[in-house]
Amino acid sequence: MTIGFILNGEDVVVRTEADIRLIDILRDTFGLTGAKNGCLTGKCGSCAVIFNGNITQSCLIPAFRIRDSEIITIEGFSQTDEYQDIIEGFARSSLENCGFCNTGKILAAESLLQRTPRPNREEILAGFDDVKCRCTDPESLVEAIQAVVEIRQRRLYGRS
Repeated sequence: MTIGFILNGEDVVVRTEADIRLIDILRDTFGLTGAKNGCLTGKCGSCAVIFNGNITQSCLIPAFRIRDSEIITIEGFSQTDEYQDIIEGFARSSLENCGFCNTGKILAAESLLQRTPRPNREEILAGFDDVKCRCTDPESLVEAIQAVVEIRQRRLYGRS
């Protein structure tokens, strides 16, 4: 089957079988390796993408579901000011990163901040429910997102 969709802001077309997973299309067809093959059951978050505006595990999405959708990978998102805000906030708060779950944490942060620009502690923790991370304690994550909020508010509005 031939499937058209938007990938990182560009119209693309892929020819594939209906049951092939999005993670395999991203990695094998487009060479986008930021989404990692982790648990392949949707529980770890290492294969996260933004799918039609929401963070989603790409290992759970069959090809037939991506028709006419919009997908943003970490490679596409890394070209934005919002990505820089997150990276700076994570660094400022000394958030520990092993490297394996970075994609999930970064895209979960953006998805959360798109829905809730100034999240409270509970909203932050809930925003990371789908990212299973063993290298970051929850309080460090809260601190990091609060730093990102401050950085983004300053960039957008000249205030925190």
